[in-house]
Amino acid sequence: MEATTLRDVVPRLDAALTPRRVRGAAPLSHLAFAGAAEPALLRAIERPTPTLADAAAYALDAATVQALQFRPDAARALQRQALATCPLYRVADAMRTQSAAPLRVLALMAPGDLMANTPLDFLTMHLDVRLDLLFVVPGQMLPDVLPEHDVAFFAAADDDASVLARLAALYETWPRPRLNDPARVLRLGREALATALRRCAGLLCPPTRRLPRVTAGAAYLAFPVLARPVGSHAGHDLARADDRAQLAAHLDALDCEEVFVTDFVDYRGADGLFRKYRIAFIDGAPMLCHMAVSEHWMVHYLNAGMADSAAKRAQEAAAMAEFDHGFARRHASALAAVAEWAGLDYFQIDCAELADGRLLVFEADVGGIVHMMDPPDLYPYKPPQMRRVIAAFGAMLTRAATGASQFPPR
Repeated sequence: MEATTLRDVVPRLDAALTPRRVRGAAPLSHLAFAGAAEPALLRAIERPTPTLADAAAYALDAATVQALQFRPDAARALQRQALATCPLYRVADAMRTQSAAPLRVLALMAPGDLMANTPLDFLTMHLDVRLDLLFVVPGQMLPDVLPEHDVAFFAAADDDASVLARLAALYETWPRPRLNDPARVLRLGREALATALRRCAGLLCPPTRRLPRVTAGAAYLAFPVLARPVGSHAGHDLARADDRAQLAAHLDALDCEEVFVTDFVDYRGADGLFRKYRIAFIDGAPMLCHMAVSEHWMVHYLNAGMADSAAKRAQEAAAMAEFDHGFARRHASALAAVAEWAGLDYFQIDCAELADGRLLVFEADVGGIVHMMDPPDLYPYKPPQMRRVIAAFGAMLTRAATGASQFPPR
């Protein structure tokens, strides 16, 4: 309870306050995606003339480096060290053409890994935006003073109810325009999502149950199913079980207290390939961010072999070209139902099309990465599409800052 009521008074705002600067997750991820090894990433976060005040900012950047090197324990330790000293940072200017008066955005963040919050700097690095990060740390008071800002973005993607409850209380009393009500983020949980959308026409969200790991194997009679630890992402420890013995073996191998078990839906196309779409909803409007084509049911863009297949990339290019007048129209009612139910200014879904014409929704989230990291020589169709997405996000921020935001209805 302490974490939800620790601080219900909004700090004073000061236009002259300049937080410590960090390099940020987006530019470091861009370097890692391009093949930079750990020494190059560490050089990228060095301070030319480091001071004692730089130590916390360096530790926060170093935590990101460790996360990108798949060392979660080291990343968490460095982040705790940084946030215990200072919870407030400014992302270094990413645009060389940033104006003298950029839009000022304050992101309210939860401590955690790279998926614990909406990765805003992947978007704002391409916009005329100054991004400040305020980490709301359980058991720790907010700073007495925060930088003045035009709009606050509540970025926590964590499904911890106590974290989101504290942020939701702040959202209700925040003195500046704000986006993404944390109280609605809880609606995106796998179990809640499946329950809420089960009666939507033209849409299928497979039933999902949250169960103790030790008893989950006895709860299912119909197969196949998918099982994963609660809190896992990106397919980590996700497996398909076609019978009770396979499910029991997978559950026995997991190191967790609870699991999600979901009915498996075969969504392969007539050609035997699986296609998964990531769609961002910005002010309620759906926009395609990528479409991965794979021979395997567990589709992630990085393991789908898109870079190795011109045919797959041609399909993605076609999907982007026809999305507004094709996919979005075919599934207009289902997409509108998802947007209305979520009631968030910005979120994403991963989904597919079924042979019977329904939209299959795998998950909804506010923590998915929307980016421009893919090399344009290999993906020439992506920059124009992603510039549209990023421009729409920037327009949403501007509308919110000027009081002209139209979605979601309150």
